[in-house]
Amino acid sequence: MNRFEYADPRLSPNEIYIRRDTGVRLYDGDVKTTFEGGELVLTSHRFIWGKPGDISRGHTCLTLFLRYVVYFVEEVPGPFSFGRSKKVVLQLSEAPIDKMPGPLDSSIYNYVKLSFKEGLDPNFLTQLSDAILKMAWEITPAVPLNQSNTNVRNSGDNVKPLPQIKTRTGIIGIERSLQEQQKATDESILLAFQDLKKLMQMAKDMVAISKTISAKIRERQGDITEDETVRFKSYLMSLGIDDPVTRDAYKSSNEYFKQLAKQLADILEEPIKEVGGMMTLTDVYCRVNRARGLELLSPEDLLNASRQLAPLDLPIVLRVFDSGVMVLQIRSHNDNAIADVIADLIKERGSLTAEELAQSEGISVLLARERLQVTEKKGKACRDDTIEALRFYPNLFLEEDN
Repeated sequence: MNRFEYADPRLSPNEIYIRRDTGVRLYDGDVKTTFEGGELVLTSHRFIWGKPGDISRGHTCLTLFLRYVVYFVEEVPGPFSFGRSKKVVLQLSEAPIDKMPGPLDSSIYNYVKLSFKEGLDPNFLTQLSDAILKMAWEITPAVPLNQSNTNVRNSGDNVKPLPQIKTRTGIIGIERSLQEQQKATDESILLAFQDLKKLMQMAKDMVAISKTISAKIRERQGDITEDETVRFKSYLMSLGIDDPVTRDAYKSSNEYFKQLAKQLADILEEPIKEVGGMMTLTDVYCRVNRARGLELLSPEDLLNASRQLAPLDLPIVLRVFDSGVMVLQIRSHNDNAIADVIADLIKERGSLTAEELAQSEGISVLLARERLQVTEKKGKACRDDTIEALRFYPNLFLEEDN
């Protein structure tokens, strides 16, 4: 911004008006300035920026001479910059010592940005390129104004069509464009994570509040009626927050895993029964973490807690199939009973694949395959492994008539 000068917006006799744009904001490098929502006039010699109406009334405005512009480029928006104004970056040469006063005496940036809130006219870049290539200031330098000069002409004046000349920004321009794009991306990501941190902080406050309410309900302290107790509990359950077990609440990992195992049994017993008495550990991981909110469990913690289910004599236990698939199942689960059910279903359908069983029983394909293999292991089904699929048929050797 130290290249801008305060100047009379009226055109000198040898200065040619090119175009006018509205809703333009000025940036000092990447920093927003208070010069926003103004009019920007491009002439053969300079940019003129002023508040709406200032240029036409001849009030003092900001001027940036085109002789300072080394090159320019349209800023490439980042992946998270939807809805942001279009910007043009002007790389500038050093300001001369005898420059007239302006809004800033010095700046750490050697470029400025023009932000177009109402959208960037594609002709702007072409007309700016043409003005810079013609270098009219070298052929007919601007002369001092006198009182007889007329005000800047408005956008309704006739302007001759200009040739379509593409700006050659060179390697430096390309590097600048890539740097600007990377910086815009970094800023957008930073803003997104700042919002996420705020959300996490609010969620942690909600957890703290829920723990306080739960403690009061358990201790029956304060003026909490039965109706209020039921209402509070329903609110907590709807939020998925019910005092999740956390590692920092226990001195030893062993005690933490035991308490976590008990909580797993409490919240998973009924859901596992509803899906047939068995649930894969991956499904358990997703379900538990969804209920715990921000107090997420790591896969290692879940596995270690699951291994404590059997020693603690809890209603669900960890089971590892021969294929390596891990599931949590109801302790009373009976493979023989499941094999009988699957065998009857195979006999009824004639044959079954894992996909067909999964669709029929509403379980995962992985779990359906394990059940079919258990049925086969019990001798109640036979497999036919073909290119199309692994299909299971009734074991006809069990039929007395054969």
